Amino acid sequence: MSKDEEMELDGVDELPTFTLEEILAEYALNREKEEPDEIRPIPMEPEQDQRPPSPPPAAQEPEPPEEPQKAEEMEAASPQAPEPEKEEEEEKPEEKKPFRPYLRLLRRESEPPQPEEPSSEPEEPEPPRAPEEDGGQVTPFPSRAAEGFFARKLGDLRRRADQYAEHMFEDEGTEESEEVRQAERYIPGVDQEEPEEDAPPVRRRRQPPPIPDLSPQELFRRYDKGVRGVRWRIFLSLVISILALYLSFATGLRMPLPPVLTDQLPLQRMILAGMLGVVMVLTLDAVLLGLLHLITLRPELDSIVALACVANLADALLMDKLTPEMVRHPFCGLSALALTFLLWGNYAKRLGLRVACRTAASVTTPYLVTLDERKWNGRDAYAKWSGEPAGFGRQIQASDGAQRIFHVAAPLLLVGCLLCAVLSSIGRERPNDFVWCLSANLTAASSYSAALCYGIPWGALAQRLAKSGAALAGWDGVTSTGGGSSVLLSDEDLFPPGTVQLNGIKIFGDFSVDRVVGSTATLIRDSGSGLDKLFHDLLRAQGTVYRRATNFCCYEGGGLSGDIRGEQILVGTASFMHLMDVPLPQGMHVKNAVFCAIGGELAGLFVLKYTLNGAVAPALHALIRNHVVPVMATRDFNITPEMLRQRFKLPADHMEYPAIERRVELSDPNQEHSAILTAVLCRTGVDPFTEAAVGGKRLRRGVRASAGFAVLGATLGLLLSFYLTFLQSYTSLTPGNLLVFLLMWLVPTFLISDWVNRY
Repeated sequence: MSKDEEMELDGVDELPTFTLEEILAEYALNREKEEPDEIRPIPMEPEQDQRPPSPPPAAQEPEPPEEPQKAEEMEAASPQAPEPEKEEEEEKPEEKKPFRPYLRLLRRESEPPQPEEPSSEPEEPEPPRAPEEDGGQVTPFPSRAAEGFFARKLGDLRRRADQYAEHMFEDEGTEESEEVRQAERYIPGVDQEEPEEDAPPVRRRRQPPPIPDLSPQELFRRYDKGVRGVRWRIFLSLVISILALYLSFATGLRMPLPPVLTDQLPLQRMILAGMLGVVMVLTLDAVLLGLLHLITLRPELDSIVALACVANLADALLMDKLTPEMVRHPFCGLSALALTFLLWGNYAKRLGLRVACRTAASVTTPYLVTLDERKWNGRDAYAKWSGEPAGFGRQIQASDGAQRIFHVAAPLLLVGCLLCAVLSSIGRERPNDFVWCLSANLTAASSYSAALCYGIPWGALAQRLAKSGAALAGWDGVTSTGGGSSVLLSDEDLFPPGTVQLNGIKIFGDFSVDRVVGSTATLIRDSGSGLDKLFHDLLRAQGTVYRRATNFCCYEGGGLSGDIRGEQILVGTASFMHLMDVPLPQGMHVKNAVFCAIGGELAGLFVLKYTLNGAVAPALHALIRNHVVPVMATRDFNITPEMLRQRFKLPADHMEYPAIERRVELSDPNQEHSAILTAVLCRTGVDPFTEAAVGGKRLRRGVRASAGFAVLGATLGLLLSFYLTFLQSYTSLTPGNLLVFLLMWLVPTFLISDWVNRY
């Protein structure tokens, strides 16, 4: 530090003038000699107070030269100056709120930090400027200015860190309060829903077409008619198709043939045309259905198969006139086999419809399953409720998922087959090959899995669901509106009637058995709990009746309350009794029990025994594996995630447990549901419910994937046949090579159909 600067800090009135060169030279010399901890005459950042409770004081700077005495007094007093005292705010005594056990009060919210009071320290003055030779002022050195900017930012950061550290432990000790300890010990944790704005957009479900809503009984009789005769037709068609394929391969592969057919190509072609005609008669319903789709301007892949049969018949009959010099066979055997697979797929679909309608008609008032939009946590949820199966007949008759995909792909394939045939024949100045090119294109585009991609998995899934008492309501019932979904499980789903038994009763004090049983059964009935049937049977066995309860309320802590004849009745678990300050005898903390307190005094104890059905655990695991979230919409206060995890080893960590208000809403029997049915259940329990939800989801994914492979195979077959017919490659485009190509695209269909039922 130079002597002139020390004089300036001491308050000297007159300062000598220096040139700019002397200032810069002095500055550079001081920078070289300066130690890291040396106090600089012109501070670039405020000094930080080392005491954390007080805010950092401002740096001490010299006052203007007009008041040197005041500057000296402040500099002398700064080390011993006490910290300016803050005005203490008057603390108002906080009113203690009554403890409410139905609220999830696990931790108090911390109070917002108090605003920092302005410091009484003098503000930091600007650093003095050095004069120029002519008496003017110059700006500070650029590097020093930049250093001061970053130093101020760093000081800002330090002040914020100190302020955060001061308020870090303000909430320390609040969790030790009695209310919080009771809430953490006795109230089970619940899951909260995400904000509504974070939920994905809803994609509206397609409404079923206006089809007459026939009853399941009438539809069952319709689908059951003539089912047995279809099996024989499929068998005969398969045999004839195999014979036609053998005849097509025999000449090229030098396979044995009757002497009458040896080297008789025209005769062989006529026989192949006759075999295809017989198969078309055996599968007349499939052929007419394909032509009907074409006439109504809604073609599907069965329309392409029907047109391929007509084109192959024309090719076999006109081949000797159009191209007599060519030694080749028509594709009649391939079209006959395509018709056989088409009839098989229709038969499998019909069997599934027949089984589903029979299951839905087995009970008068079944349980209905609907996929309600954004029911819980912004996701669609499967809900089960009791009612009439209105709309089941309309949905079961609607087109399936594969047909809806083929409605888009089939017209494009038909146009492509026609254009490719024209380009390969007329475009190449070979108009006589038009029929052959058209038959080859249509045959290559005739996917063998046109009807199998939905018929096989649907028929097998319908048979499986029928064994558990469930029936899917057609394709409209399995389509979902969003990517994720959940399923609402009630008391009866987890513990159906008969799985909860009464293991003992104990009455305390001078209360009568009739009074305790009647009061407990009344609150259990009003809560809608799954224990209603158990206590109703106990009520009838004791010969008592229900009471009239008012001011009924459900609590998050696992209990119920109501007023009966002017007295408060509390019914719940042992934890609930602790929360409501009901004294319990020593060692009376019994799990899976129902306690009853009358007028704040323990009146009765009902010990229960819960038995888990063997189908519950596999059903929950199937839901979790298929990304369907189980949501516990239970009203029995004994059924909690902790109870399911500890007692029955169920995956409760992957289940969601809403708050009591949401559980009551989600299990309300009078709530609104979707107008589109997902399934019809004729049995209670979680097994048919989850089977329908998981089976429908896997069916949707499997059918879409299989239909996609079918369209892809048909498209590649069309492109391949167009390339070979364009090059006039008769030796490559043979029935044998095309058969191998078509059979290869059947492999994904069978693999996916088997995957649908493996859960």
